[in-house]
Amino acid sequence: MKNPSPSRPCPAVAQPVRPPAGYTEFVPALSYNEARAVVLREVGAAQSTPSVESAGLATCTGRILAEDVLADRNYPPFNRSMRDGFAVLAADLPGHLKLIGEVRAGQTYPGRIQPGETVEIMTGAPVPESANAVVMVEHCVRNSDGTVSTDRSHAPGDNISPAGSEAALGSPVLKAGTRLDYTAIACLASVGHSTVQVFARPRVAILATGDELVDVADTPTGSQIRNSNAWSLAAQVERAGGIPIVLPVARDTKEHTRDLISKGLDADLLLLSGGVSAGKYDVVEPVLAEFGATVFFDRVLIQPGQPVVFGQARGKFFFGLPGNPASTMVTFEVFARAAIALLAGATDTDMPVSLARLTQPFQHRAGLTRFLPAEVRGAEVTPVAWKGSGDIPSMCRANAYLVADPDKPDYQTGDLISILFK
Repeated sequence: MKNPSPSRPCPAVAQPVRPPAGYTEFVPALSYNEARAVVLREVGAAQSTPSVESAGLATCTGRILAEDVLADRNYPPFNRSMRDGFAVLAADLPGHLKLIGEVRAGQTYPGRIQPGETVEIMTGAPVPESANAVVMVEHCVRNSDGTVSTDRSHAPGDNISPAGSEAALGSPVLKAGTRLDYTAIACLASVGHSTVQVFARPRVAILATGDELVDVADTPTGSQIRNSNAWSLAAQVERAGGIPIVLPVARDTKEHTRDLISKGLDADLLLLSGGVSAGKYDVVEPVLAEFGATVFFDRVLIQPGQPVVFGQARGKFFFGLPGNPASTMVTFEVFARAAIALLAGATDTDMPVSLARLTQPFQHRAGLTRFLPAEVRGAEVTPVAWKGSGDIPSMCRANAYLVADPDKPDYQTGDLISILFK
């Protein structure tokens, strides 16, 4: 296998590792931040603009917008009341005002408000001409003589959304490269887009490897296990915006693995699960070497998932993900998800890491960034007991990963720690 060209070197790190079979040169281990930077750099540099297609509002959720969407008029199109209350002249407050009418959402008050007058107004209604503030109904008293009193003062503009303050006619309300969520769908509908131009979703081939794997519908015998990784990856690919293509299991022979890798490289991205460590029957990397693969990294200083491979062969990128289920899940979220986002035309590839306070002490060995199952409730996080990276039930009990700092082995109750939601 080829290493990256000198013009695009991998970041150097202090800890060396043994290069796996099939490599012609040494490739250093990277921190997870360095490895993510390599993925973003390589995929970003090689990525051409994806093809574009049309999608309706019912089917475009999660897709990447391929065009700027412009406001078709001012939003709001009039000075809009933000509260149920009374439209007034701010200079009249506090005061005793004559009630001269009412305006509801969808209506327009036909006259002007004169000094000493007020119009009852509902949330979302156009503010009558000359009125420049709205007093909340809770702050007013209706009098038996048809007047309204308030002891509140207001500045001009209070409780009013000015015309065009949300978006001006012709201004972009959504930018190309935006992933469309429910708020974006609302925006599209509000500016009259029943269909929108989106980038085509990348096709992602998924290839699990190993003689021990059997189909989900089969009954395992002896040391056999069901092929869960292919289907968890398919779900992750779908959520990331790709089209999953699950290939048959590659058996531990070069011939069978070579044939399926060749098929996988016809897709936009290839995800391999298992067969990337240094075991006697791990044939993936020697087969990739036969395809003239360039490897950008082969080991990252994380747990689970150290022996993760990222490279390129036949003009397509591939990830060799470790075979243990938790390792597969974690390395997809940390590395492969970003690649799919770029291939799908997204501009935001940040990993959504936030902070929470530990409910109990937590220790780990320094030197590796650890992504461990955890349960987040509110602003607090509790580690989930697990039995290693093959423990799928523990992953199901978690809704996030602790992201433990490699330079901080000891955490106390109440300490802030990084979390990555599943």
